[in-house]
Amino acid sequence: MTVKFISKAKLPTKFAEFDLYGFLDESSNDEILVLGYNLENQNQNQNQNQNPMVRIHSECLTGDAFHSLKCDCGNQLDYAQQKIAQSAKGLIIYLRQEGRGIGILNKIKAYNLQDQGYDTVEANAKLGFGSDLRDYSACGAIFNYFGIKQISLMTNNPRKIKSLEKFVLVDRVSIHTEINKFNQDYIITKTNKLGHLFHK
Repeated sequence: MTVKFISKAKLPTKFAEFDLYGFLDESSNDEILVLGYNLENQNQNQNQNQNPMVRIHSECLTGDAFHSLKCDCGNQLDYAQQKIAQSAKGLIIYLRQEGRGIGILNKIKAYNLQDQGYDTVEANAKLGFGSDLRDYSACGAIFNYFGIKQISLMTNNPRKIKSLEKFVLVDRVSIHTEINKFNQDYIITKTNKLGHLFHK
């Protein structure tokens, strides 16, 4: 896999001023964004106390941009930005993998099925998709670009941890956001069917 650096710019946010990096996965032509904080000071000789705070975030237009209450994605993205801004350094790798990899139009179809009573896993299956089609292999090239060997990963997803352990040493940090009446079944499904870890 070849991931090519394209450009970098400053991105002031309500949490802090980040550096926004653009990469291109030349094998798939996918665009990858990295929101970085103090990454220029990164070096090859990290110790455990210097691990950058990391969030691998798959695009969720409905949650990230439209503030949907049906999932916890937008809240997790805000949480990650805030925690990174409070830390010495960190990054968010933003992957264009909408709907756990099925795309936004199929995600709307899955939403329609959820409105009929199916959970997220059942809805994907009814549409002919697996429960999670996301691929994290590009992250290895991103870590190599910044010289990162160890990370404190903000996630509740054990599959994500296993995928990233091929590239870096991973220390998991639980990520908790508000549960509401619209996303509580979604959270239960992630716990019971996808094995997500909503505890320390």
